[in-house]
Amino acid sequence: MKILEGKNVLIVGVANKHSIAAGIAESMSDNGANIALTYQNERLKGNVEKLGKEIGVETFIPCDVSSDIEIKDTFKNLSSQWEGLDAVIHAVGFAPREELDGEFVDVTSREGFQIAHDISSYSFIALAKEAKNMMEGRNGSLLTLSYLGSQMTLPNYNVMGLAKASLEASVRYLAVSMGKQGHRVNAISAGPIKTLAASGVKNFRKMLSYNATRSPIGRNITTREVGDAASFLTSDMASGISGEVLYVDGGFNITAMGSIEETETN
Repeated sequence: MKILEGKNVLIVGVANKHSIAAGIAESMSDNGANIALTYQNERLKGNVEKLGKEIGVETFIPCDVSSDIEIKDTFKNLSSQWEGLDAVIHAVGFAPREELDGEFVDVTSREGFQIAHDISSYSFIALAKEAKNMMEGRNGSLLTLSYLGSQMTLPNYNVMGLAKASLEASVRYLAVSMGKQGHRVNAISAGPIKTLAASGVKNFRKMLSYNATRSPIGRNITTREVGDAASFLTSDMASGISGEVLYVDGGFNITAMGSIEETETN
């Protein structure tokens, strides 16, 4: 059963084959979706096109989410190729590297705060604004990606934690606003995965190792597992779910302490 058969899906934020967005694209393609991928700039265009063509994607559109003009042009371009849009996947997050290394109070700057919130949070709202017309009458779905750092402190995550908290709040407000037209808005809070974006967080490899030992399933998750959850939330099977943050982290978020035995041996 292909749960996304006949649905048009725009995925924003694919950087390379190791990104979470790539896992989402792969799962959605396998589930029958007609996919369009955006790329941030010419430097990333080749990687995105190569990845997309491997899973049957034919539509590639430039989109720097820091520009309202480019976002508008993205949907103008898309509307010339598709009659309508069923889903938008927002897989975008960024903060300057220097903001992700050191004590929060010392390294957080006004400029870094603004950049992190603009790219990681506001861009989801900006995409929703422009997607409304193409999604009209289709009971659409909008989905974004968050992380546990939105709710709890994590070493060096710093201003990204604040930006993700803002993003999760926007999910709730958008769910009410977009729900008036029959659209659903949700988020996935994924466990840590070794991606290009995550590599900017200092000591991320140690975080991965710790996460695996504390997770109830005893390992880290994969991009495909996040992708399969995204496919479900975007499908009609999740038609009653909106305004939610679904944790796909192997249960890490429920644990206050890892195994006592492992603690004694480490």
